[in-house]
Amino acid sequence: MSIFSRMGDIINSNINAMLEQAEDPEKIARLIIQEMEDTLIEVRTAAARAIADKKDVVRKLDRFKAAEADWEAKAELAITKDREDLARGALQAKAKAAQMVEALEKELAIVDEAIDKAEEDMGKLQTKLDEAKAKHKALTARRNSAKTRIRVRQTVSDHKIEDALTRYAAVERKVDELEAMAESFDLNGGKSLEGQFMDLEAEEAIETELAALREKISGVKKAVKAAASASQD
Repeated sequence: MSIFSRMGDIINSNINAMLEQAEDPEKIARLIIQEMEDTLIEVRTAAARAIADKKDVVRKLDRFKAAEADWEAKAELAITKDREDLARGALQAKAKAAQMVEALEKELAIVDEAIDKAEEDMGKLQTKLDEAKAKHKALTARRNSAKTRIRVRQTVSDHKIEDALTRYAAVERKVDELEAMAESFDLNGGKSLEGQFMDLEAEEAIETELAALREKISGVKKAVKAAASASQD
């Protein structure tokens, strides 16, 4: 099973559990990112172990290659000294060293393949992780925007706002009435209705008194004129 298949199984299992519990999408996105980061750490750790194994295999390989060459040289020396028995033993030791070299070369190939696979997995996983983080950032922005719109809609549709506007309209009406009252005082010289009637009554009394004075003066004039006429006769 590849590292991505195993990681997918873990993520899907956790996501399904969270969906059953009605968790929010942002929390699920954070879980996916966390699982990917943990997997990336795991792959890097495995790669580090593989690199350490490679160094160990290379050291052993170099040692057995040197031993193989050394036993070959010893076999040649034994032949020059007419010691076929020693040459035979040296060649046997060389063969064992050659077997170890072959085995270590196969192991080195396996380790190199593991390192290459780990490097490939890390590259793919890092790309997926960067993509997931970018999507999470966009998801968070969308979530915050949606929450803001919901709060605005709730505020606008809240009855408290309507009540406040109604009370404001009542206050505005009171102000209109006060202004109308102030303007009414400016009508007719600022006199009230009762004051206007009192003025009318006062004017009527003056007119009556004025008429009486006119009549009195007219009577006096008539009497003076009559007296004057009588004296001429």
